[in-house]
Amino acid sequence: MTPAQLSRTVVHAVRSAVRAGELTLPADELAWCDRAAAGGGARPGVVRVPAKAGRGDFSSPIALRLAAASGRTPREVADVLRRRLVREPGIARVDLAGPGFLNITVAHAAHAGLVRDVIAQGAAYGRGHGLDGVRLRLRYAPGVRAALWAETVERLATACGAEPAAFPAEAAADLRGGAAPARGSGGDPYDGALAVDRDAAPGSGFPPGTGSEPLAPARRTSEREVDFVVREPGIGAAELVASLGRDGARWALLRAAAHDLPLCDPAAVLAQRESNPLFRVQYAHARARALLRNGRDLGVLPSPGAGAEAGPDDVRDAREGRSDAALPDAALLALLADFPRVVEDAARRTAPDRVARELVAVADAFFRFHDRQPPLPRGEEKPSAVHRDRLATAEAAGTVLANGLTLLGISAPVHL
Repeated sequence: MTPAQLSRTVVHAVRSAVRAGELTLPADELAWCDRAAAGGGARPGVVRVPAKAGRGDFSSPIALRLAAASGRTPREVADVLRRRLVREPGIARVDLAGPGFLNITVAHAAHAGLVRDVIAQGAAYGRGHGLDGVRLRLRYAPGVRAALWAETVERLATACGAEPAAFPAEAAADLRGGAAPARGSGGDPYDGALAVDRDAAPGSGFPPGTGSEPLAPARRTSEREVDFVVREPGIGAAELVASLGRDGARWALLRAAAHDLPLCDPAAVLAQRESNPLFRVQYAHARARALLRNGRDLGVLPSPGAGAEAGPDDVRDAREGRSDAALPDAALLALLADFPRVVEDAARRTAPDRVARELVAVADAFFRFHDRQPPLPRGEEKPSAVHRDRLATAEAAGTVLANGLTLLGISAPVHL
């Protein structure tokens, strides 16, 4: 279950409660709910991934939003919605927290559906239609980081359905020292050192899926002008690439928030150790690929939901904290489900650093999952359905890491 699907489920619970007379809400609040759900969970107020583990797979503050308009306390509104949500397919548990938050735990079968969707969509996962009909015109001061920022935002926006945008002619001319060349002419705003083929089809490095994106509704194209400012590193593109390599240079310039000075120290950016976020992300992807190779050698193939074949005693023990054999890693799966929203949010906010931070979070969650729930048998352990389930989760994590790196124009290595 993705945040978009869960957002629609929560809004359905709201409308059902209103029809049943359990809640009274004005038309404008119901319209807000519909707009929020139509945003695929990208807008605040419907569902989000909890900041801390142990608070369900997703959290919804919608009761706090609706309380005043309903004439009830947030806890009362949340309790009405909780009673309806626990009856929805795909939801295993709903807890109330704080002043009126809904902490939602997704059922194992729904988790399997998410993993299945990620694998089926392959390189298309994370792409969507939230920006259909929009053409961005990005305006910025000349600079190597600003130009890279603009190129990456364009990649993110077009992945969300936006019309391809050209770099501002005035900025491009300043950066290139002449008139802006036409798209595809070979020119670029940073000496070609950091550029990627923006017209090339993305590839995750994982086997292509059989899924397809939903057809986008026809919309009129509208142009949106966006100004942004970033702190420049004070060093040219050629020098950056010479010291950091192409991947390292792009990561250094894109990972820091726009208002922060990027860290361009080769000792930090190129270090092959856990303290280096780029290394952790690329190594997590390489490890996921290695698991698939080793799994094939052992005759273990990924199968989402196969862990549900575990016996009821295993499931009960896992829920009571005595074993984790039969339950998926909720924190990792929540991050995978949230990836499309993060991509759209990064495009809307002109903030590719959000994608970089999401990839670091996915990599860290993947390693925790890998250590606690090994996807492949160890020692004398025999392959089981649980291993096939975990291996599918590892494949989904690798797909998200590859897709995120591709959107940032950074390679997803198979070996490290």
